[in-house]
Amino acid sequence: MLRQYELVDRVLDYDPDADEALLNRAYVFSMQAHGSQKRASGDPYFSHPIEVAGILTDLHLDDETIATAILHDTIEDTVATPEEITRLFGASVARLVDGVTKLSKIEAQTENERAAENLRKFLLAMSDDIRVLLVKLADRLHNMRTLHHIAKPEKRRRIAKETMDIYAPLAERIGMYEFMREMQTLAFEQIEPEASESINRRLEQLKDGDGNRIAKIASGLKLVLSRAGIEAEVAGREKHPYSIFRKMSERHINFEQLSDVMAFRAIVPTEADCYAALGIIHQRWPMVPGRFKDYISTPKRNGYRSLHTSVIHADNARIEIQIRTEAMHAQAEFGLAAHWAYKQKSGGQTIGGGEHQVSWIRDLVEILDTAESPEELLEHTRMAMYADRIFAFTPKGELIQLPKGATPIDFAYAVHTDLGDQAVGAKIDGRVVPLSTVIENGNQVQILRSKGQSPQPHWLNVATTGKALAAIRRHLRHKERVEQEALGRTLFDDIASRLPAPIGPDATEPALKRLKFADEGALMVAIARRTVSDEQVMEALMPGSTGADLGHAVAPQSSAISIKGLTPGVAYDLATCCHPVPGDRIVGLRRPDAGIEVHAIDCRVLAELAERTENETDWVDVAWGEKTEGAVARISVMVKNEPGSLGVVASIIGTHMANIINLRLDTRDTSFHTNEIDVEVHDIQQLMRLMAGLRAADAVNTVERV
Repeated sequence: MLRQYELVDRVLDYDPDADEALLNRAYVFSMQAHGSQKRASGDPYFSHPIEVAGILTDLHLDDETIATAILHDTIEDTVATPEEITRLFGASVARLVDGVTKLSKIEAQTENERAAENLRKFLLAMSDDIRVLLVKLADRLHNMRTLHHIAKPEKRRRIAKETMDIYAPLAERIGMYEFMREMQTLAFEQIEPEASESINRRLEQLKDGDGNRIAKIASGLKLVLSRAGIEAEVAGREKHPYSIFRKMSERHINFEQLSDVMAFRAIVPTEADCYAALGIIHQRWPMVPGRFKDYISTPKRNGYRSLHTSVIHADNARIEIQIRTEAMHAQAEFGLAAHWAYKQKSGGQTIGGGEHQVSWIRDLVEILDTAESPEELLEHTRMAMYADRIFAFTPKGELIQLPKGATPIDFAYAVHTDLGDQAVGAKIDGRVVPLSTVIENGNQVQILRSKGQSPQPHWLNVATTGKALAAIRRHLRHKERVEQEALGRTLFDDIASRLPAPIGPDATEPALKRLKFADEGALMVAIARRTVSDEQVMEALMPGSTGADLGHAVAPQSSAISIKGLTPGVAYDLATCCHPVPGDRIVGLRRPDAGIEVHAIDCRVLAELAERTENETDWVDVAWGEKTEGAVARISVMVKNEPGSLGVVASIIGTHMANIINLRLDTRDTSFHTNEIDVEVHDIQQLMRLMAGLRAADAVNTVERV
């Protein structure tokens, strides 16, 4: 453990103007606060915050950050209070300590809820000042280094998985690859102990078998570059075990089939030398196609810059080579911490808000604002931090980084939330494409927009980024609540009309209290989703009105409920067993905590459904409403088994201004084959005309509605 004077001297070596008194106060306060507390290893607990501070001195961070590291566990694990930290060390240090502190006392029902709340507070604090992240990463790194002292295997695995899911990707996102690699290696040992041991054993065998092969290859690379007039520092290493395991898993190969186990780094004086060195290496050894990446001209989102290539060296061995300058190397190893000073000569300006805020952190904060559940927050946050990146360009040449597999919807939301909400189509490299098209590296993407557009439910199956999914879900949740409130209010009016006497304008407020709802909107949603029954609402509005004590039946529904203006799939669902369309006689099925499911009155499964769910089913009389338009009908068309017959069917459907949504070949024999076709029509009249037109065609044998 670092002694007090050793820690202070480390800071003064790189920052002579550091506040020595602040560091000394923090050291003494933390030591006294933690007192006789012990870690799982048996060491004094106080050794942990001091080691965390030591890790951060290697990054040359400012005195406030080092003091925060020393104090970061005092509020959580001792009797120290935030007010005490503020009084002794200032508001800035107190704010940082609070940002790092976990919400250990939060009452949550599940592990996901605890993890989500801890992550929520941490990300918000990080968005305000990025130093919170640096302290937290150093804290987690030291905890991982001592994880083996924890006795319970399940606890070690839980911490390791959290590290792999959250903290290693966070380190990668700010370019701190040394932190990321060590965290992944240590977590991998706990999550996949057998695989980790096997890969480490094979790496040792590789070293023993090849002797100093890595040193020889590095020396040869340096000699080739030197002869061409480029002085380079070349170092080599085996890839770390988790990286090897991931490649084996992705490519479905074993260790012996993995060819690029070795990686080399050439550090050259200038950016021009990077490209010159690349040309020399490619002249000397054949490159592996598809493995060259230029992160100098197009840096990663975290600022990482380097040239990557793989070549086939002696004995057909593939080796990976990274070429960069000294400044790029510092950025690559320690990322954001390598070049952002937090105590500016102009007056203590900190990184976090305003123009200095990292864009992906803004995305995470936006996800915080839109996530509805702990699971959704964790899912979207991991999406925002994981995945390999591709580069795409706006028509004006702005570079947008996205995960592999991203679509124009993801691109639109990456540019701006409003653009995503209003997207109606896209052009990729000048060609109009569907919004579901996967963007390739280097594509130019133009989003076509309309102010009348809004996010659609099926976009959830197309979007891949956490930011896009969070924004779409937020809009759909808002739309669903608005429509369910409207539907609930209509149902409420019908319920009120069935009471023995009209209710006064003030009857709703006491009813809300009896039913324990915060406001009218919540009550209307509950009625629409049947989390409260009609009888309960009637009894709350007018006690004794249901006549339950006297055995009276509740009055039946007085009028049909119109679903005009509501969106299928949001406030109600059209049953897929009967595919009702406007003009059909319909009935609504209400189940607890679900939207109304609309069936045709002659649906063949209706009676069976009612019998199976008798105790929890409520039927409601619904109507399309005047001039309601648009639904999907399913028809079964038997056509002659001859060339062109399906084309005739498609042509007739098009002539009747209907749109084919889906087509499935059901049965086929030597004379006929039957197709089930989903067609989008305005109403029942259009569907009947379409079916009559199909029956008149010579190629069609029969047409039935399914």
